[in-house]
Amino acid sequence: MASEPRLLRVARFTTPEVALTIDGRAISAHQGESVLSAMLGAGDHLRRLDIDGEKRAGFCLMGACQDCWVWFGPQERGRACSTPVAEGMTLFTAPPEAMP
Repeated sequence: MASEPRLLRVARFTTPEVALTIDGRAISAHQGESVLSAMLGAGDHLRRLDIDGEKRAGFCLMGACQDCWVWFGPQERGRACSTPVAEGMTLFTAPPEAMP
């Protein structure tokens, strides 16, 4: 996921930064930001489609379509668009057991 960011910030955040990891890569985001915006701000996709590996970046951005599910640990999945970032959060774009 170390590719060019998909989102370009047009406004400055005034909230404190938090540290988190995506697939083992350290990034920072701002308190109050969604996991989706943090992940797209750090790379060009959110996850890959389970069937064919196509890059996915979320669809509706409001929790209705279910296209933005990511892993928050070995057993926990959730929607990236409606989950706020938290200090020390560990995120995975594929099932953790499938990660290299």
